[in-house]
Amino acid sequence: MKDLQKYVTDLPLHTQTFFSLVDTTATLVETSERYWQSKGLNGARIRILVEIMKEGGSILPSMLAKKIGVTKSNISLLLTPLENEGLIIRTSHPKDGRKSVISITSEGQSILLRYLPENRQGISEKMKVLDEQELKQLLFLLNKLKKV
Repeated sequence: MKDLQKYVTDLPLHTQTFFSLVDTTATLVETSERYWQSKGLNGARIRILVEIMKEGGSILPSMLAKKIGVTKSNISLLLTPLENEGLIIRTSHPKDGRKSVISITSEGQSILLRYLPENRQGISEKMKVLDEQELKQLLFLLNKLKKV
């Protein structure tokens, strides 16, 4: 039992920092997810729509899977409900018929336009505990960690 303590409570600074980052992220994601649920929407599905829009409205499923951190085999399971709801469409790749392209529909775009502003405002309110310099510093540090 005592040997386990060094991995559970007696953590070095690097590990404490990591878990603090994880906990903070989870808290902020929970805030966003509560918002989406209050609107009868699913935050994970909204994230997919946002990622598609970041790529100009269309993306390969494999690229989308990488962006959201899921396996290529799981991406299809995530896309099917969005397709059934008319928020995305799958079409054949124009140059390689073996591939498909995922595109956001006008209905998907309308949902983002309707709900993203209020969601982003709520996130902004949570982040206001940091001043502009602190936000820039945090962003710098997070980008530095992302490159590891």
